[in-house]
Amino acid sequence: MKKAIIGKKVGMTQIFDENGKVIPVTVIEAGPCVVVQKKTAENDGYSAVQLGFGDVKEKKLTKPQVGHFQKAGVDFKKVLKEFRLEDAEQMNVGDVVAAGVFAAGEKVDVTGISKGKGYAGVIKRYGAQRTPTSHGGGPVHRHAGSMGACSTPSRIFKGKIGAGHMGVDQVTVQNLDVVKVDEELNMIVVRGAIPGPKGGVVYLKNTVKNNKIKHTDTTISSNPQKASARVNPQKASARKN
Repeated sequence: MKKAIIGKKVGMTQIFDENGKVIPVTVIEAGPCVVVQKKTAENDGYSAVQLGFGDVKEKKLTKPQVGHFQKAGVDFKKVLKEFRLEDAEQMNVGDVVAAGVFAAGEKVDVTGISKGKGYAGVIKRYGAQRTPTSHGGGPVHRHAGSMGACSTPSRIFKGKIGAGHMGVDQVTVQNLDVVKVDEELNMIVVRGAIPGPKGGVVYLKNTVKNNKIKHTDTTISSNPQKASARVNPQKASARKN
C-alpha cells in the first residue's frame, strides 16, 4: 500500500466531461488526517502509521483513548485507522495527510460499511425463488422451504441461506477512477458508487489491481478467425522476403 486517507461520504452527483458525456460520481470529504501513532520495524516489526480523522469532544472518549491522544499531543479524533504506507518511516506524529495525496486519473479502492437493511427474508437477502401462489400453496410463499437434511447428517450444513440481518458489512469497491481532487475543500471525487450511507466513514487507498495497458495496434485484429490475426510462419503469405 502506497497512499491512503480516511474520509466521509458526502453523496452522489453527476458531472460532464469534455465531450459532454455524463459521469456518475461520488463526492468524498477526505481528510485532513493527522498521524496519531507511528510504528517502526525496530519496535513493532513493521512500518506503519495510525491516522486520525474527524474532531470529537473529550467526553465522548474513554480514558485510554484520551491518554492515547494526549501522549501523541494531537487533537481528539473520532476515527482511527492504521495504514502501511510507503513513506511511513519518513512521517512523524502530528503530520497532516490531506486530499492532495491523490491526483486525478489515479485508481483507488474504497472501503466502507454497507447500508443496513434490517431483518430480511431469503428472497430479499439471497434472491431466492418463492413458491407458486396457486393450488393451495398456503401462506408460505416467501418461506425458506426445506433445509434438505434428513437422518444423515441430521443437521443443517453451515452456509445454508436463511433469513437474518442484512447489510452493515464491510465492503470494498475496487479500481475506481479519481475524477477530481480539490485540496481547499478536502474533496475527492471518484467515478461510480461506494458503499455506505451519506456521512459514512470510508477508507481510500491505492488499488491492488494491476491495470495493464491494452494493445492499441489497430493493424492486427484480435479476432482469431480473421486472417490479419493469424500469423503462421509456414504459409508463404507470412514469410518475409
